[in-house]
Amino acid sequence: MHIEVGDFHPELQHQVPRLRRMAKLMRVPGVIRIIDWLRRREAGSDVTGLDCSTINIPSSLDDYSIRTRIYRPSNVSGPLPCLVYFHGGGYIMGVPEGSAELIKLFIQTRPCVVVAPDYRKAHQKPFPGGFQDCYDAMIWARDNADALGCSDKIMIGGHSAGGGLTAAVALKARDTGDVDVAFQMPFYPMIDDTQPTDPQRNIDPPVWDTALNAIGWGAYLRGVRGRGETPSAYAAPARAESLVGLPPTITYVGDKDPFYWETEAYVEGLREAGIDVAHRVYEGCYHAFEYIGEGGEIGAQARAFTFENFGLFYDRYVKGTST
Repeated sequence: MHIEVGDFHPELQHQVPRLRRMAKLMRVPGVIRIIDWLRRREAGSDVTGLDCSTINIPSSLDDYSIRTRIYRPSNVSGPLPCLVYFHGGGYIMGVPEGSAELIKLFIQTRPCVVVAPDYRKAHQKPFPGGFQDCYDAMIWARDNADALGCSDKIMIGGHSAGGGLTAAVALKARDTGDVDVAFQMPFYPMIDDTQPTDPQRNIDPPVWDTALNAIGWGAYLRGVRGRGETPSAYAAPARAESLVGLPPTITYVGDKDPFYWETEAYVEGLREAGIDVAHRVYEGCYHAFEYIGEGGEIGAQARAFTFENFGLFYDRYVKGTST
């Protein structure tokens, strides 16, 4: 379904044509690899005002070392909660450094140590590669809390594919009991592998459209599909049979995002399961509207929603000082 420029939020309409051209270019074979290579040039860059370091975490799948960035506030003493953050990129591109300024805002909102793994993208190792790398990073944070200067409170979060990985990690943590996640933040999560094949959800917004979604899922699930298997809920969390027992959740989505329908279904399932959910839908907004391009006041509102609710959930579920 084609979405007319006038159907987007008025503050976003002026950049729709340009961002659509970029999305179309990304469909050209090889372009995503080039974008990923360019983004990898950010690897190792630090953020002013934070103590930044790198550690390599051993993978539980193979002999791979998961390059992981550690961010902590300067001049804050005492054990801090840990936020394990998974960056976005459609399961096919990106590095944690690309989300460093966002991570800084979490730390400024409430003090925490952020563990951000550079999980393997689908071209390096399809599912369960990236998923297990993220889970391993959370387990490593649990086991090394003292060395990190962390308390026993762990939060998890991410945007887009990082939101999908957040939802998947939360499911496994619930199933295994390995970690009692304080709360999760799967923002506009990429969780439903059937979206690209559903004609009712075939849309062409800028930044990330149904065609790009098909590329991402195709790469991430190529091993699963090649074996003729049905993806598990750890691969595509929308397939989870039950959401009972998942942690409190913060999320939002634009209604012109390919992930709109799956986010809404996920939120409905969480609420039916009795989970505390902070959720909002932004009308006329496409994927990552608050960070890509000029988001205007509507983008500022989404960012404020993120950090206001992070603070509320931190106080409620980490510190236990808010109802």
